[in-house]
Amino acid sequence: MNFPANLKYTKDHEWVKIEGSIAIVGITDFAQKELGDIVYVDITSLGETVNEGEVFGTIEAVKTVSDLFMPVKGKIVETNPTLDANPESVNKDAYGAGWMIKIEISADADMSHLLEADAYSSLVGA
Repeated sequence: MNFPANLKYTKDHEWVKIEGSIAIVGITDFAQKELGDIVYVDITSLGETVNEGEVFGTIEAVKTVSDLFMPVKGKIVETNPTLDANPESVNKDAYGAGWMIKIEISADADMSHLLEADAYSSLVGA
């Protein structure tokens, strides 16, 4: 499985790419494989400030629906517009075209719980 070293990871299987005060978020390669064929991504929290650990949306696969958890506190400033028509982008390119949200990170956000790639790889047994 692929866990890019330039990203941070959560125990809930989200990845985070931090670019200044903006974080780009998606689900990991491990998560998309576990879910199977993704058919729908529902993010209704655009424009909202969401606390770390709270649900910011859901992802639906052929066999299940899973919550998406906010990796860091912040305001959701953008959602991936291509996921409505092409939710399978998450399966095909989890760390690229399959990104889900962009967050303006809150000044008081705690990022100490985010995992490095090797720690996440150990967590999922890869």
